[in-house]
Amino acid sequence: MKQQDQRFRIAHKEAWIGCGLAAFNIVWWYGFAYTLGSKPPEEYTYILGFPAWFFWSCIVGFLVMVILVILVVKFVLKEVPFDEEVEHE
Repeated sequence: MKQQDQRFRIAHKEAWIGCGLAAFNIVWWYGFAYTLGSKPPEEYTYILGFPAWFFWSCIVGFLVMVILVILVVKFVLKEVPFDEEVEHE
């Protein structure tokens, strides 16, 4: 039985990390947008001129995701060569 290429294991792990980041982004956005934005517009609080739900879900959420992606790329993801490995006989 042929052993699976190590690059596929790394790519599989990194794909799950990417899916986890995307899921975190959706939960962050949904949580702030629907908890703070579920009131009537007359009762909204504002931060820097934006409704609080929009500020926390879209502006701060974007900045949090940018920082998380930078950290993951810098410290978690690995550089993997794409060349075919030549087997020496």
